[in-house]
Amino acid sequence: MEIRTLIAAVLAVPAFYLTFRYNMHMFQLNGYKNGEHINWLKKNIRQQWILVFCVLLGICRIFLPVLALDIVGYLTLLLIFVVYRAMKHMKSKKKLVYTARVKRMMATDFILTVVCAALVFRFAGWKPLNGVLLILVAVQFFMNLVCNVINHPIESGVNQYYINDAKKKLHQVPDLKIIGVTGSYGKTSVKFYLQTLLQERFHVLVTPESYNTPMGVVRTIRGSLKRTHEVFVCEMGARHVGDIKEICDIVHPHHGVITSIGPQHLETFFNMENIKNTKFELADALPEDGMLFLNGDNAYIQEKAGEYRNKTFYYAEGSSGIGGAAKEDIGAGSVETDGVGTSSVEAKDVVASGAQTQDMQKPGIKSGDGYYASDIAVSQTGTEFTVTAPNGESERFHMRLIGAHNVINVVGAISVANRLGIALKDLRIPVRRIEPVPHRMQMREHGLVTIIDDAYNSNPVGSKAAVETLAMFDGVRILVTPGMVELGDKEREYNYKFGTYAADCCDYILLVGRKHTEPIREGVLSKGFAEDRCLVYDKLEEALSYAYSIKEQGHKYILLENDLPDNY
Repeated sequence: MEIRTLIAAVLAVPAFYLTFRYNMHMFQLNGYKNGEHINWLKKNIRQQWILVFCVLLGICRIFLPVLALDIVGYLTLLLIFVVYRAMKHMKSKKKLVYTARVKRMMATDFILTVVCAALVFRFAGWKPLNGVLLILVAVQFFMNLVCNVINHPIESGVNQYYINDAKKKLHQVPDLKIIGVTGSYGKTSVKFYLQTLLQERFHVLVTPESYNTPMGVVRTIRGSLKRTHEVFVCEMGARHVGDIKEICDIVHPHHGVITSIGPQHLETFFNMENIKNTKFELADALPEDGMLFLNGDNAYIQEKAGEYRNKTFYYAEGSSGIGGAAKEDIGAGSVETDGVGTSSVEAKDVVASGAQTQDMQKPGIKSGDGYYASDIAVSQTGTEFTVTAPNGESERFHMRLIGAHNVINVVGAISVANRLGIALKDLRIPVRRIEPVPHRMQMREHGLVTIIDDAYNSNPVGSKAAVETLAMFDGVRILVTPGMVELGDKEREYNYKFGTYAADCCDYILLVGRKHTEPIREGVLSKGFAEDRCLVYDKLEEALSYAYSIKEQGHKYILLENDLPDNY
């Protein structure tokens, strides 16, 4: 009996590690949030069916300590090792990072496992141990939830220490101006555009990449803030009500930018009202003399704008009218397109000075308090537009970013820079220097193929704008996409609608992932799109390989729209 148990233990150790590692990786991608991880488990438990089988086998082995069940147990542990080792070596978009928090959870899990096995041996001897080892390996698909609960007081204490240290560093730079940037879409782009414009006059710190969580912001402050910094542009992300307030309580922003509000992360927000209120937590946190910059083209922002009248500035892109939200049916019900017009190349003379035009006729939005773009001209080499300030001053700008939908975010950055004392004419050269944000309509040339990389976190508004931009190009237009996620009950409807837009703009549509892209394909085919040009692949590499092999004459433009994280 002891030898059989020893064999089981030798096989269980590597199987234990690999199952723990995989599930910890998914838990990390789910933000260490028990609720989100539980939802993920519900959707993906079939992928780990072998662990469920292992639990049942372990229970049987406890009550029936026979050799036959031991042999089945050995084979099961070997299969778990092979399967999870293969999953470990699969190419991951974002690897598991062995942070201090992960190491603490590993220690907790190990201690619980050893204690459990020791107690069983102490009170029941060798006989049930083989079954217990099977169970201890199998339950790794939810042990990170248990460890997270046990470690919560420790993690809270550690986080609070770092938060207090970050606050102390902020107090050491008393003249630092802090600008909070949030929104359902566009916040990362606006953050980097602001960095480019403001660094002409100020020493600027921005949160890097997508460091938009409380601890990401804290890490930026503790690791990068210097006494010489004059402006800190802080991106603020949210997946739950109260997330923006939590960041604001740390940094206490002086000014704020709300780039957009729309249907994103509906799985955790549940409804649009929660999303609106959460984004405006930034506005609630501003001091009385703080400036609030709002996307005047966004319908959801307009609904809340009336509550924030002091030192509020709007910015709008002219193709949708004077501060009008371009409301189009992009899914279930009418949702704003965030200032994105049609796929036409130009929108001429739509907006002039806010002080000289008609009233905007929107809740809380008054004429004369906005920055407006007009004379928008889009080409394959960039975009030109005129910006008019509230005082009537106007200036013509040219940027290398493609697509009219980028104008609204750049105008937002221009409005902030102008209110902070930089004249419009002095912003012309910085605007020309603006670079595409990585994975957000970023163009890369590969001989006769141009990759348009829009792979970061697609949404109903951005995906529509992306395919409409693709339609502008003269050549073979190819869309590669796995569709959109985190849209709750509306996910299927939004993906179906995306398919109808894509059918009007693309020559080929290559879908990645058979089950998730079904509604996109249905939308594509509903428009009469040729079936042999709408193909489905299991892997991105297969879709790209086919895209490169297309023999049609002309330059190829391949749009990569979204790239799902590993937990999808």
